[in-house]
Amino acid sequence: MIRAVTRPLDAVRDKVEAGERLSSVEAEMLWDESVDLHELGELANLVRERKNGNLAYYNINTHLNPTNVCVYRCTFCAFRADLREARGYVMSDEQILARGQEAVDAGSTEMHIVGGLHHQKGYDWYLNVIRLLHDAYPTLHLKAWTPVEINWFCHLTKRSIRDILGEMKDAGLGSLPGGGAEIFHPEVRDKICEHKADTNEWFAVHRTAHELGLRSNATMLYGHIENAFHRTDHLLRLRELQDETGGFQTFIPLAFHPANTRLSHLAKPSAAMSLRTMAISRLVLDNFDHMKAYWIMLGIGTAQAALAYGADDIDGTVRHELIYHDAGAETPEILSVEELCRLIREAGREPVERDTLYHRVVREAGGWSTAEPIVVRS
Repeated sequence: MIRAVTRPLDAVRDKVEAGERLSSVEAEMLWDESVDLHELGELANLVRERKNGNLAYYNINTHLNPTNVCVYRCTFCAFRADLREARGYVMSDEQILARGQEAVDAGSTEMHIVGGLHHQKGYDWYLNVIRLLHDAYPTLHLKAWTPVEINWFCHLTKRSIRDILGEMKDAGLGSLPGGGAEIFHPEVRDKICEHKADTNEWFAVHRTAHELGLRSNATMLYGHIENAFHRTDHLLRLRELQDETGGFQTFIPLAFHPANTRLSHLAKPSAAMSLRTMAISRLVLDNFDHMKAYWIMLGIGTAQAALAYGADDIDGTVRHELIYHDAGAETPEILSVEELCRLIREAGREPVERDTLYHRVVREAGGWSTAEPIVVRS
């Protein structure tokens, strides 16, 4: 009797089609290049369409990096500057407000705020960034401060995460970005960012934010010195916290850009690696609603392709992004709404403008409003 040959991916396919959770062993196996990338994408797309149908989201957003001066010296960072370095800068209140006005004039619904940890700026300076913008432009959703920054604020003030986040929320903080995650496993984290907030602190900030009603995102920086085990471990830790709190909105895999960093001898991850990372992330993070293909880091073509490999979000117009362009990103500094919609339609998807919290944005003459949260029923 002839027995059919069973491949490792067949067992994964059976689980995905049945809506069952992948184990750590199954997840780690998927990183092997012998696992067909296109079959992997097909499975990720199945999950993607169950959750989001044929929709692909974008938003109109502006970035603000109030300073690039930073006490930390992460090996992967090309953005930071020393206190007395010529390229170091600190934005004034007037410059911050001007950026807010520019964002509102451009129709932005969101401002993404992260930056360096300046040696000579106290916590109140960072709090004032949020208060200034919220008071002047209350329609802007302020997505601000990674756990690395929140941990620094706790260090400066000797106060708790809950106190800091509560005060920021009262000042106008709307949600948290997902940065500062890098790779959670200490074998890697201790080498690429040994002094800044550790994994436990990263999770403590997000857990506390979720308890306070603040939604947040999550990221993973891949394609440097980590391996399949580290990436799998990273995803499983995120899945566990999401089981606990349900507070994460979106996962964003971030492709490492080595130019102008202390890891410049490394090659940046290939498009195939980026698509595999997106697909595996979509399959493992079964309790995340959204996967973002961040076109700034992936490149426009790969971001388009990722919409068939698990991604349902292509980010937004991304006005004034500095951090990844300083690290060698060759993508445009901004995309128009028309360009974003064209890219999405070329990928065979239906473009939908969203706000930070995934409400549909309705544009009318003279302004915008939001509808109910976007829900897709499979």
